Amino acid sequence: MAPRTYRIGQIVPSSNVTMETEVPAILRARETIAPERFTFHSSRMRMTHVTAEQLKAMDADSDRCAVELSDAHVDVLGYACLVAIMSMGPGYHRAAQKRLHLRTAENDAPAPVVTSAGALVDGLHTLGAKKIVLVAPYLKPLTRTVVDYLTHEGIEVLDHTSLEIPGNLDVAAHDPTALPGIARRLDHADADAVVLSACVQMPSLSAIEDAEQVLGKPVVSAAVCTAHQMLRRLGLPAVAPGAGHLLSGAYAQAPLREP
Repeated sequence: MAPRTYRIGQIVPSSNVTMETEVPAILRARETIAPERFTFHSSRMRMTHVTAEQLKAMDADSDRCAVELSDAHVDVLGYACLVAIMSMGPGYHRAAQKRLHLRTAENDAPAPVVTSAGALVDGLHTLGAKKIVLVAPYLKPLTRTVVDYLTHEGIEVLDHTSLEIPGNLDVAAHDPTALPGIARRLDHADADAVVLSACVQMPSLSAIEDAEQVLGKPVVSAAVCTAHQMLRRLGLPAVAPGAGHLLSGAYAQAPLREP
């Protein structure tokens, strides 16, 4: 019998060029050790600069994207913009996930929904990480939004840095090999885990395992956490080589955290 193929849907900002590379890379790596296969499908929301105004307008377009992806009968749907969710207020990922799932159900193609914001929260809780440090590409006010959102979810941010890159394509062009050194300069001694990229547009996958070697503790990104949650929502073991401790197999059968 041929292995099952799952359709992975992603709602992405129009200027995002990273989630359609990193999530497929993680799941293609999984294909080398597990029988399941994946195809990838996207719908886009307009956004070019990471500002509160553009993020709010973009989020309003996510319902359309969910319906479009449900036309393709995707098996899971990912909302691939962390700060768009977090800028809408504490706990908003839960409301967004429920609303977008409802859009797919109304279109007779119900699919579980993962937001990158909720996935980061769930991924950190899965690791048992109560104290973290993080790297974000945003301007300082938006990074503070992320810190406050995680704090509201019971995760203490001991230290963080804002790279202050306003253009979304410029975020995608940031060199991931610089990230372990940037993270190393944070006050991470008491941290349970490190968020190497609190943004799904800033590439970091290729640096995750290097950063774990440098820092000596689990390192995640919003994209890695999204892939982990997608696999769990599909009922599949969440494991993939080359993506750090969260996807090492230690948390392959982690129970889903419900609201």
